[in-house]
Amino acid sequence: MKLIDLHVHSTISDGSYTPAEVVALAKKKGLSALTLTDHESTAGNAEAAAEAAKIGIDFIPGMEMTVDYRGHELHVVAMGFEEEQPEFKKLYTKIRQTKEARMEDLIAGIAERNVKISPELVEPFRGTDQIDRYAIMRYLLSLNICNGVEDIWHDYINPVIAELDLEHHVTAAEALPAVRAAGGITSLAHFHKRLGLRALVREAQDEALGELHSLGLDGMEAYYPSYSEDDRVFAAAMLEKHDMMPTGGTDFHGGNRPEVELGHGIDGNVAVPYDFFEQIRQRCRA
Repeated sequence: MKLIDLHVHSTISDGSYTPAEVVALAKKKGLSALTLTDHESTAGNAEAAAEAAKIGIDFIPGMEMTVDYRGHELHVVAMGFEEEQPEFKKLYTKIRQTKEARMEDLIAGIAERNVKISPELVEPFRGTDQIDRYAIMRYLLSLNICNGVEDIWHDYINPVIAELDLEHHVTAAEALPAVRAAGGITSLAHFHKRLGLRALVREAQDEALGELHSLGLDGMEAYYPSYSEDDRVFAAAMLEKHDMMPTGGTDFHGGNRPEVELGHGIDGNVAVPYDFFEQIRQRCRA
């Protein structure tokens, strides 16, 4: 069976492989297609697309967005959008401004925690045109002051973000229609996590998915490495009930989440069929 991965991160955000390296690895792992879904950034899509064309693997550009919905922070994977479409461009500009705001203050706050850090030290670690939170993360990771990426966010970055009141996101009501207007599709990632609908009971999750679909959500992940059997059954039922598109992926981060294998998940527990990719590509073309 031809397999794909629709949830993948690179060094543009919090992965350990460059966009081109991710694509090359996908080919090595036997995948037929993938989407690069870096957090709040499309900066790696051109590099990944070029590598995909060179080695012969299907590719659709993507991005993972954090959106606010009724007091919940959700991760939504956007795929197949036209970056220069005015509504999407406006949305993306707002997203980037939020993620790049007050970086000097964020760095200064981390420095107050007895960390040797400055904008000059972080500069070589940026993956986009401007220093952002992920550049800071990569610099801190290089210092070996924590056991891994999650500890860096928990112990250093997120506390300062909270102190500075920098944790602001676009809303689902503005983000979902903007991606659709740009010819793309959106899919709710890992609904079972805190950055999802974990705080809600199943009935409330059902209601939320219905409302999100009415706002423009096209699908949700049917496959994800840490789904329980109950999560998988519920996701399948919701996809059918709300007539949404199934997607799925490994949420690959390379060495920053080493237990997850690109295209195959944890111990081979993810196998996303190529049909999903075809459905997305056809919808985007339409």
